[in-house]
Amino acid sequence: MKIDTHQHYWRYRAEEFPWISEAMPALQRDCMPVDCEAAMRATGVDAVVAVQARTLAAETDFLLRVADHNPEVIGVVGWADLAGADLDHRLDQWGAHTAFKGLRHILQDEPDVGAWVNAPAINQGLRALQQRGLVYDVLVFDHQLPAVTEFCARHDKHWLVLDHVGKPAVRDWMRNAEVSRRWSTCIRELATLPHVMCKLSGAVTEADWGTHRGITPEDAKIILSCFDQALEAFGPQRLMFGSDWPVCQLAAPYEAVHGLAHKWASSRLTVREQDAFWSGNAVRCYGLNVQALTD
Repeated sequence: MKIDTHQHYWRYRAEEFPWISEAMPALQRDCMPVDCEAAMRATGVDAVVAVQARTLAAETDFLLRVADHNPEVIGVVGWADLAGADLDHRLDQWGAHTAFKGLRHILQDEPDVGAWVNAPAINQGLRALQQRGLVYDVLVFDHQLPAVTEFCARHDKHWLVLDHVGKPAVRDWMRNAEVSRRWSTCIRELATLPHVMCKLSGAVTEADWGTHRGITPEDAKIILSCFDQALEAFGPQRLMFGSDWPVCQLAAPYEAVHGLAHKWASSRLTVREQDAFWSGNAVRCYGLNVQALTD
């Protein structure tokens, strides 16, 4: 079984997606499960965790409706204001849906990540999330990783998931040695926290895709090296596959992203470890119900 732990869906409205720039025409359209269906079938991916792409409470409701109409979407990581007075009510309401598994915030776009993670109301909200056995996905660029390590250590009552391998700056890897040192140090430090999982996802768009429209063999070599370091730090029981579709298409098609992960997993992991990477770790972390997929 293969589970893609990171896909996004949307009905495109420019005002709701400020992070989609004019340099991303491939994303300025509706992106729904049907649009990825053929690629998933071709790569043998059985199921999906849908992850928020809009900073709106309506995003969670939208993704849960997507799950209602697409049985392959077995998990939803939505959005809510962690500091909102209505958080408990929203979590109770969404918690009635079997697909609701947690929340995420586009933390990488916060002007002051340190101030956000240290805000008392945010921390209170995350405690409420974890008390319900819900996951929180952490999304930051590699240079922001130092600001979230203590935050992650503070919230150890349930799983936290580091998205996109901490977004290593592949585009700067060879011309600035500090980039690789910084990312490697932070990844090792985060991995000492046993409640933090890591998605091997999203790395292709950290390459310089805007210049050459795709990833080069050198980019692929760097990404595989990052995967190796993540394996050394987190171990095979805390890594998960994610495509970051449709965002990945800025740099590489779904089949290429899957192919990179497959090449890495099949050459680095035992058969049992591959099962954990492709599905077992995701089921354990997000509490996914895969019974319908195996019947």
